[in-house]
Amino acid sequence: MGEEKRRRERQEEQSSPESSAGKPSLGEAIELICSLISLSHSIKVFAVKWQTIRNKLDELNSGLTAAENCDSGENPALSSVIWAIIDTVNECYDHARRCVDLSYSGKLLMQSDLDVLLAKFDAHIKNLSAIYQAGILTQRFAIVVLRPGLGACRDDMRFYVRDLQTRMKIGDTEMKRQALVALNEVVNEDDKYVKIVVEIGDIISLLATFLDSLEMEIQEESAKAISVIAGFDMYKSALIGAGVIAPLIRVLECGSELGKEGAARCLQKLTENSDNAWSVSAHGGVTALLKICNSGNYKGELVGLACGVLKNLAGVEEIKRFMVEEGAITVFLKLAQSKDEAVQINSIEFLQSIVYGDESIRQMVIREGGIPVLVCMLDPNSSFSSKTRERALRAIETLCFSSLGTINILLSNGFMDQLLFFLRNGEVLVQELALKVSFRLCGSSEEAKKSMGDAGFIPELIRLLHAKSFEIREMAAEALSSMVLVSRNRRKLVQEDRNIGMLLQLLDSEEGNSGNRKFLLSILMSLTSCNSGRKKIVSSGSCPQTDSEPCSVESGILECAKRRRSAFHQRSLQVSIFCDLRFVEVAF
Repeated sequence: MGEEKRRRERQEEQSSPESSAGKPSLGEAIELICSLISLSHSIKVFAVKWQTIRNKLDELNSGLTAAENCDSGENPALSSVIWAIIDTVNECYDHARRCVDLSYSGKLLMQSDLDVLLAKFDAHIKNLSAIYQAGILTQRFAIVVLRPGLGACRDDMRFYVRDLQTRMKIGDTEMKRQALVALNEVVNEDDKYVKIVVEIGDIISLLATFLDSLEMEIQEESAKAISVIAGFDMYKSALIGAGVIAPLIRVLECGSELGKEGAARCLQKLTENSDNAWSVSAHGGVTALLKICNSGNYKGELVGLACGVLKNLAGVEEIKRFMVEEGAITVFLKLAQSKDEAVQINSIEFLQSIVYGDESIRQMVIREGGIPVLVCMLDPNSSFSSKTRERALRAIETLCFSSLGTINILLSNGFMDQLLFFLRNGEVLVQELALKVSFRLCGSSEEAKKSMGDAGFIPELIRLLHAKSFEIREMAAEALSSMVLVSRNRRKLVQEDRNIGMLLQLLDSEEGNSGNRKFLLSILMSLTSCNSGRKKIVSSGSCPQTDSEPCSVESGILECAKRRRSAFHQRSLQVSIFCDLRFVEVAF
């Protein structure tokens, strides 16, 4: 009741001639608004209407608070708006009291009255914004709201963001810039601020508007803030709803380089999994991004980001076709040879993505010199990083193993020697990829197997049979079992006396049903097809599965039956080996 009495006293003061002749009080208007907001929380009816009214009151309160200590009292337009706001707040207060007491005459009439009040508040907000755009709020007179410390409550954080929102809306250029810088600081440090920004809503619309600012710093800071918000999947729809894509593309077309970097970073996040691809394309984004990639005037950071966005967009078939028609293949083959690692990697990944499952585009990449470009990256004397070489090997695997013709082009560019080098000396991941490509290469043709044997792959594959990784051991064994199907590769393997003994020891150490065991047995069976191989197995002093008994078919089968838990075809391989060895014994 005391609050109601004070409100009526203020109304009487406002209606007196002395009060009308004086200046309106910003503090009084703010106090009235806060009181009404507090009262509205007690209302149990028309909940949606009153929630909307509270949002409008919050916005008015934010604008008036920011102007309270400015030199705005001399502005007659602002004084007029303040009086109008006070009148509407008093009118709304009466309606709020009737809703609390349930003393209104009818629901439809009250709903109509609340709609009228909402329209009035909208008009006040619009009038305030128009006045503030004249720049009455300056850094000299503005109150500085201190940033909440660590562990601050949500209300303090929300109040701080509201203050930043007001400065962005009604401050001069410098104040807008400082507010944006402060906003970027808090959203980068605490995710809770990002949620508050999205909940307030109007800030996202402001940020989208600032992207078209002629002040480059405001444009750049806005792009940074949007990029942070875009990093959260749950908030991307709010950005799309605020219409950020079109202004982001305008920044790509005519913004500063820093602004373009921020815009490209935003678009890369917004187009993950090809989301919003059509919206970007419809606003000319593909052309703008290709222009950045092809200009040669920008730093690697921006070009790498532009490549990343285009790679996301390429997931849509029609957009991919449009890129190819616009010369994207030539552009990205050139970028793959740049000095910036991010640009190299993004370019390779783009090319790899557009050729996947599309034979016509794969042929276009080959015709435009894609294979020599990728092979060049594997030159041990070049400065390309391990990451770039890893991507190049993956791209070669995607691009070159669909036909003998492309494999021949690959080998004619010196790929065999480079592959062998990384099989011997590469870092772990690159070495694994080199082994995988070697396995695919030896399975491509008889000629490839012969070339690999002549190049020296057999000793390296034997060495990898001792690797710690089971996957590497198995892949090396499978590749070797394929290579020794060629007679001259078998001769190369058995020329080194210790190879046979080592293979037998490895076979003995493998678990009964392992895949690696199957390939080791296959290698030994292939070796028994030549006299020198059979003789060296016998003369090694051991046979599969036993180091103590003489090598005979009977003892071999007995030992295998006793120790093995393998599949039927592995047993067949062992029987075949021992039968071949028995033939050698008879010959002796």
